[in-house]
Amino acid sequence: MSMADYDKAYKLGKKDYQTRLMRGQQPALKVLDEILPPDHRYAEVPLGLVQIPIDRIVGTKTGGRSNAFSGNFMPILRGDTEFASKWSKLSDSHVEEGIRDPITAYEYMNEFYVVEGNKRVSVLKYFDAVSVPGRVTRILPPRTQEKENRIYYEFVDFYELSKINYIWFSQIGSFVKLQDAVGKGEKESWTEDDRLDFSFLYTKFSAEYKANGGDKLSITTGDAFLTFITLYGYKSLEDKTSSEIRELLTKSWEEFVIVEADEKVELKMEPVREKKPLLNRILPLSSAKLKIAFVYEKTPGSSAWTYAHELGRLHIEQTFSDEVTTVSYENITQETAEETIESAIEDGCNIIFTTTPAFVTGSVKAAIAHPDVRILNCSLNTSHRYIRTYYARLHEAKFLMGAIAGSMADNNRVGYIADYPILGVIAGINAFALGAKMVNPRAEVYLEWSRLKDGSDSLEKLQQKEVSVISGQDMNIPEESSRYFGLFSLENGYPRNLAMPLRHWGKFYERLIRTIMDGTWKYDESSDEVKAINYWWGMSADVVDVIYSQSLPVGTRQLVDLLRRAIRSEILNPFSGILYSQNGIVQGDPEKTLSASDVMNMDWLSENVIGIIPPLEELTETAKPVVEQQGLETVKRL
Repeated sequence: MSMADYDKAYKLGKKDYQTRLMRGQQPALKVLDEILPPDHRYAEVPLGLVQIPIDRIVGTKTGGRSNAFSGNFMPILRGDTEFASKWSKLSDSHVEEGIRDPITAYEYMNEFYVVEGNKRVSVLKYFDAVSVPGRVTRILPPRTQEKENRIYYEFVDFYELSKINYIWFSQIGSFVKLQDAVGKGEKESWTEDDRLDFSFLYTKFSAEYKANGGDKLSITTGDAFLTFITLYGYKSLEDKTSSEIRELLTKSWEEFVIVEADEKVELKMEPVREKKPLLNRILPLSSAKLKIAFVYEKTPGSSAWTYAHELGRLHIEQTFSDEVTTVSYENITQETAEETIESAIEDGCNIIFTTTPAFVTGSVKAAIAHPDVRILNCSLNTSHRYIRTYYARLHEAKFLMGAIAGSMADNNRVGYIADYPILGVIAGINAFALGAKMVNPRAEVYLEWSRLKDGSDSLEKLQQKEVSVISGQDMNIPEESSRYFGLFSLENGYPRNLAMPLRHWGKFYERLIRTIMDGTWKYDESSDEVKAINYWWGMSADVVDVIYSQSLPVGTRQLVDLLRRAIRSEILNPFSGILYSQNGIVQGDPEKTLSASDVMNMDWLSENVIGIIPPLEELTETAKPVVEQQGLETVKRL
């Protein structure tokens, strides 16, 4: 029986060898000595006896035995050799008693290279073993900024906490996200029970993922697993059966396809132009009205952000009085978002707008469960296939406000109060700074943040720096008597409103609803590629504008009107030409314009900004959910 197994293994090896040759790949095993950094620029760290994942054993330490195996560790020496005889006896021993003797190996970049025990590894791979005990020495290469090196050192840190070596990722930051996803603190070690629970769930997921064709995707199983537990929650999955895992995995499969894509998000910078505005195309004459839900994190009376969306809701009620009814849900949290969406669906809502990035996970889970309901989340660059996301290019309005501020600042000092360091906000800060610099080359923008846990007063700090023209909260709400909003100047300690940016969510919602009513919604899926769809509209779509005081100097008003028309007609882009950050040149070509993706993902501040982008740990607890979803550090790790 043993020689029969060898013959099968030999055929697998020859087939793999020939396939690799035809693809132009190295057909035999990798050799660690040929890969290591030159001049011994590395450190060796003994790890002791560990369980080595079989699928991460890729080669040998030296070249002596590498040519006895194909790249998949199957033998390629004929059956009449001494090697074949030893392999066969080892195969019999494994079937009768099991292979227990540990191998000796080196680990380099989380791949393992055998020093002693190559045939044992070959036999175990043939019998589809999961792991083999081994005495391992880790080789640590010099740190670099290369992607694979950074991922590896994140793995080293993770391994110190978890002692888990069988999961791997293709993106920077994933090990940090995994530690958080399983409910562990940044430096918290894992217990033996933690490791067993994780292994049990990961093994179930891996089996179902591969059975569903996961091996055909270019992402790692770890990439898919992290996406899965981030979506459904690690704790909620621990007690799921394999069949339940399979059902959830199948429903959410396109989430993994999105992760695989290099460009995960397709930005829609302009609304689809209506072809045939037949309002009843998807609404038969006998059907009921569209029922649209708006899910708010706060109340219109306590939040300017919620108030702006509430105005949008009222706008569509007036615009579509015969076709649409709406309902709103207030004071919803991350924890209750999914339950609220489910309630809205049970109440007959067939379109749901969730109006904060914090609700994106609940939105996706509900969308997967209810594919006939259109769910849209107000966030930027969110890579989920089952929902669509939307946001406004407010940086266009901020550029105009910066121009006003620069022209009104007598001492060249302008203030800017920001809330969350998330996508889009940094673009707004920089556009404001560039607008100020355009009309006043000496203008400096003093940046303060309102969501710092130190409790400092942003306005007070700006006043201490003798700043008298300030961009604050974007808009006011009726219940507040404060006039410290928009762009204002301080005169004898009292604010004088100069301008206010406007997100016309009503126009935004109106246009989106019309695409559903007239059937053009489907035209946004313009290719066969699976991509997330993100609407990012601006002045040219009438969803962003600036309202300014008529008391502004005539020349300033004329300049604002001129710049507005230039942006609307796409003659002017705030981020065109030579651009400098606090750390040097960002764009050196005077004829070039930053791409939409570069603008969205900005992680730098303009050279005339005085201030920093605060890290997550300096923010208030209420700010962290939004920043964790849409913050700069989070996006870098995706």
